Amino acid sequence: MTRKLLIIAIPVLVGLLAWLLFWTPSGVGVDPDGPKHGTLELASPPQGGDFVLDSVNGPVALADLRGNVVLIYFGYTWCPDICPTNLVLIAAALKALTPEELERVQVVFVSVDPERDSAERLAEYSGYFHPEILGLTGTPEQIAEVAKLYGAAYRRTDLDDSAMGYVVDHSAYSHLVDTQGKLVRNLDHATPSAEIVAAIRTLLGSGSPTEHRSEP
Repeated sequence: MTRKLLIIAIPVLVGLLAWLLFWTPSGVGVDPDGPKHGTLELASPPQGGDFVLDSVNGPVALADLRGNVVLIYFGYTWCPDICPTNLVLIAAALKALTPEELERVQVVFVSVDPERDSAERLAEYSGYFHPEILGLTGTPEQIAEVAKLYGAAYRRTDLDDSAMGYVVDHSAYSHLVDTQGKLVRNLDHATPSAEIVAAIRTLLGSGSPTEHRSEP
């Protein structure tokens, strides 16, 4: 009986893994047949620092998240490929944490497309990946200031032949901030979820220090 259950379980698990890697949320502006774009290099070495941006529930200050490990990712909800890839991996990392660990971790998704990304839209989009991913937006000037702190690069590219109107090419690092609010690590685009988990646990003090650091 156990052998039969194992035979059934293996293809089910494979299917779930494939879904996790290739699924993107529907109904939130992602066009799977739309244009693809590459990642940009960082605009400058990330320095980190405090900021305040808007969420669906009001202003959020990085300083208020002291005591938590914070992962900051810059992107936008209409991103056709780069953001879904990273957010799926980040969500998988969050799901691998224990409930106690998850209480001390906050993922922040900062939009580089404030023209289209309202706080409400960001909340809906982020929720498709994981309920603990917090979408933040602000004025173009506020976004530019926060991006400068973390070296994030982004630029608008108009598309005359697409219903999307334009894409925003952007860098795709995930920035890890420790419990004291200090930027301590920058993870590459598409960093495996297992590496994200290990990095978070190191900062939480619940894992062994990682030897490899993904730096720009």
